[in-house]
Amino acid sequence: MRVRLIGGESGGDGSPRVYVTESEPPRYAVQGWLTNDPDTVEIPHRLLWFTEPGTCISGLRDTGHGSFLLSGEPLTDAEALETMQIPAHETAVLVPIGQEVRQDAPASRR
Repeated sequence: MRVRLIGGESGGDGSPRVYVTESEPPRYAVQGWLTNDPDTVEIPHRLLWFTEPGTCISGLRDTGHGSFLLSGEPLTDAEALETMQIPAHETAVLVPIGQEVRQDAPASRR
């Protein structure tokens, strides 16, 4: 599966990061810190700034210390993992790309 880097932190290893898959349907591949659950990564709040305009990620749980826990499907695709070059203290999950719905948007956009 091919992935395209959207953005991420610029310090250290340049991670955590957000990628978009070139699969149908496209999904976000979210690289974050390891947790005790293989289906869950921890990501900094500011990582959400890198999602594509008009989209969102659902299923976030706030840790209360500047990060979220995000659950999804563990990323196991060899091609994607080769592209992402994830350090040993991190992993990645695949999550659906949601469409942002703003309550102040015109009714035609809700």
